[in-house]
Amino acid sequence: MSDRPKVAVIVGSLRRQSVNRRLAEAIAMVAAPKLDLKIVEYDEVPLYNQDHEADLPAAVIAFKAAIKSADAVLIVTPEYNRSMPGVLKNAIDWASRPPGQGVWSGKPAAIAGSSPGALGTGAAQVDLRNVLTAINVAVMGAPQIYFVHREENFTEDGSFSDPKFIAFIEGWADKFAAWIAKVGS
Repeated sequence: MSDRPKVAVIVGSLRRQSVNRRLAEAIAMVAAPKLDLKIVEYDEVPLYNQDHEADLPAAVIAFKAAIKSADAVLIVTPEYNRSMPGVLKNAIDWASRPPGQGVWSGKPAAIAGSSPGALGTGAAQVDLRNVLTAINVAVMGAPQIYFVHREENFTEDGSFSDPKFIAFIEGWADKFAAWIAKVGS
């Protein structure tokens, strides 16, 4: 592992201007001294169909390769109907298949999420944690990131405007880097 762990960032929303993409980008800026976070695009990954496992679609091969080559994963997800978005679950499923060829097992991970509501993405994160645990992903328990999205919470360059939240993310980055070193070794 390099000085800065390589972290594949999966955003649960495919929308280019999603609040969770903005959160992921802001986390990447603040955590840059400790973690090398790169968003993995997966909008071309088709709906999961076991019939295609023998000849994986190119987008699935690329997605799995990005996860496999990373030291860890950060999933930043919105909450849709009290759960994670279907597109995120679909990508997770593809990368866990076919049996014996999944790329998740033992991978250190963390979860974050943003929503305009006061409850954040709590239900989605619980569901996501359950799914990741089922495929043997080593999800960091704490600290957890529930970000209430407000335009005033971001600076013009896309970082966080609140120094206390910046300090929180810096502390989170230290803990996630330590988690990656502990689990990934």
